Amino acid sequence: MMNRRAFLETATTVTAATLLTNRIGWAGADHKIEKLGVELYTVRDEMEANFEGTLAKVAAIGYPEVEFAGYFDHSPKEVRAAIDRHGLVSPSCHVDWDVLGDKWPEQIESAKIIGQSYIICPWIPEEIRNQRDGWKRAAEAFNRAGETSQKAGIQFGYHNHWFEFLPVNGKLPYDFLLETCDSTLVKMELDLCWITVGGGDPVKYFDRYPGRFPLVHVKDMKKLPNVSAAGGQDFGDSLKDMTEVGSGVIDWKRIFAQSEKAGIKHYIVEHDRPKAPFESIKTSYDYLRQLRW
Repeated sequence: MMNRRAFLETATTVTAATLLTNRIGWAGADHKIEKLGVELYTVRDEMEANFEGTLAKVAAIGYPEVEFAGYFDHSPKEVRAAIDRHGLVSPSCHVDWDVLGDKWPEQIESAKIIGQSYIICPWIPEEIRNQRDGWKRAAEAFNRAGETSQKAGIQFGYHNHWFEFLPVNGKLPYDFLLETCDSTLVKMELDLCWITVGGGDPVKYFDRYPGRFPLVHVKDMKKLPNVSAAGGQDFGDSLKDMTEVGSGVIDWKRIFAQSEKAGIKHYIVEHDRPKAPFESIKTSYDYLRQLRW
């Protein structure tokens, strides 16, 4: 028969193991997306046709955050009033490369009115990239933009496509930007689909550059295409295998398990050319809301 001492030792071990198991289970269930947004480029045609109605439908799906890619002739005050009416917030917006010049102060003021904390450049024109010092010029422009916006309390960032992960003179442009841009002035909105298409691994970048990725774009592919510098990049319009989040090949749990290291604060759903935009963003929303890691 088990004596008292043996019983107590066994009971203590079992209790500790049970507590540990429960703690691990609780921790695993506790990791979920808190700030889920949608890039309104996904519903750009709908935004152009019915700005207010589209925001209402996005809010009805459940998204609390929206990232703008154009305001369709609405003033910053009108945009702010519209998102307020529908209980939305806009942490970020996308602006063209050309805005980083003389239009930059006006853009910063616009972001302040709307309540945005980030302004993202989503694209470097091909004529800039193809210059001998194109990537250096881009990094310098980003640092200048970031320095100016930061004085106004707004963070500048850059959103990638796949061409940044194809070598130029033996070096990946994305690595060059991360190394050349000031880490406090220029943050990255990492498009988790495009880096995967380009052959990169988000987790490795999180390890090498912790805290540099406060925003991510979340979209999926049924299968990864073969890409090359010769093929160019067309904003994804020609990629027929893009799909709703959770129905493709990207391992979201593996990536999001490193969210804290990456510094991710905003998870933004995007689909470049969905057949049924509202159904698409709802499917992605439903998957991501139940995702635990």
